[in-house]
Amino acid sequence: MEKLQEYLKSHNESEMHPSDIAQILRQLNDSQFAQSVKLIPKNLVGDVALALPDRLFDDVVENLSVDELSHAVTELESDDQLEFMQELEEVNQNVASEVFDTLDEDDKQEITKLQTYDDGEAGAYMQLEVFTATKDEIVHDVIKRFADLRKANELENVQNLFITNEENKLRYTIGLDDLLIFNFSKTLRDNIENSGEKFEPKVARDREDIKDVVHYFEEYDLSVMPVVNDYGVLVGRITSDDIYDIINEHATEQMYNLAGVDDDAEENEEVLRAGKKRASWLGLNLITAILASVVIGMFSDTLQSMVALAILMPIVASMGGNAGTQTLTVVVRQLALGDISQKDAFRIIKKEILISLLNGMIFAIVMGIIAYIWFGMSNLGTVIALSMIINLFVAGLFGAAVPLFLKKMSIDPAIGSAVILTTVTDVVGFFSFLGLATLILL
Repeated sequence: MEKLQEYLKSHNESEMHPSDIAQILRQLNDSQFAQSVKLIPKNLVGDVALALPDRLFDDVVENLSVDELSHAVTELESDDQLEFMQELEEVNQNVASEVFDTLDEDDKQEITKLQTYDDGEAGAYMQLEVFTATKDEIVHDVIKRFADLRKANELENVQNLFITNEENKLRYTIGLDDLLIFNFSKTLRDNIENSGEKFEPKVARDREDIKDVVHYFEEYDLSVMPVVNDYGVLVGRITSDDIYDIINEHATEQMYNLAGVDDDAEENEEVLRAGKKRASWLGLNLITAILASVVIGMFSDTLQSMVALAILMPIVASMGGNAGTQTLTVVVRQLALGDISQKDAFRIIKKEILISLLNGMIFAIVMGIIAYIWFGMSNLGTVIALSMIINLFVAGLFGAAVPLFLKKMSIDPAIGSAVILTTVTDVVGFFSFLGLATLILL
């Protein structure tokens, strides 16, 4: 708590960053946290709350009155207002309703408008605050108006001026750096025509998939992107900070899905909910493990006749599983980044099979020699070498094909791919190794 007090004393409010305050709050115990929340400047409470993990957001809500929460919402930009209200509803629906009722009509309308979009649509992530002008405005007047809005804190993080017509349809996007070298005494129209540049905007549709918008930011190195509706009317903008959050959320979701856990459940403090989600995947893994054991049971006589097979058998399955995981991770990540299209499917599968076969042959030779030296049986080395080549081939094939197939079926490639792959590599590994041993050694 002393650390927060020291931070607040040593910084003016304009110098304070919500992330710094949130970092300090994370280190406090419950009683210190409750006292410290009251010390946060009112204008920063909303931003600090959103910078905290969900469990600490709940604690912020519990320590603030409806009026204080309402003030926190009014200090946020429209997209953050929506996020704050959504999280508040998850904590306490009644309090959220009370806070919403105390907001002014403009804030209510903006939040309600953003709520009309689905989670995966670009409109759900946009800010409604935009800086616009018409082509016939004098540049000097535009800059003065921008300065007034900025001083009044009605605009933040503005990088572009959006030029619209009388119907608010977007026509041009001009960076503030370009605006500053315009002739201040002339209209925007004159400056645009004399510059020789087109200033054509790269736009996102409000109903467009947010993942496509993320790719636009990455491909064109954008810092901000205007959002228009189906009629070309400017309705908002998406900024790079929102895109970074989306990328992080998606990456986290993929990592959790590949591990067979649910990201929403893991971020929740309820042990039973997280445990239930994990148990469902563990149950599926148990079924696949039993399937692999059934395959082993089919060759029980072979195993009883030669102890060396039981010693070497896990190596084949483990190498196949790890090779498949490498392929799966690469393909899933490239799909998420948009680096693979449907027409690339054959090329990717071919590449991954070749890589797996190359590694399979290398480690087949290594393991064949080790098995021969270890047990003094040349045929045993041949068996494990052939089995390893077969299993790594299958690992490369399924590691690439499974996520590509799931993507084609409009299913998140990260979900279920690992379980399917593990089943295949275990079953094929055990079957090929023990089957070849039965044919060659017995």
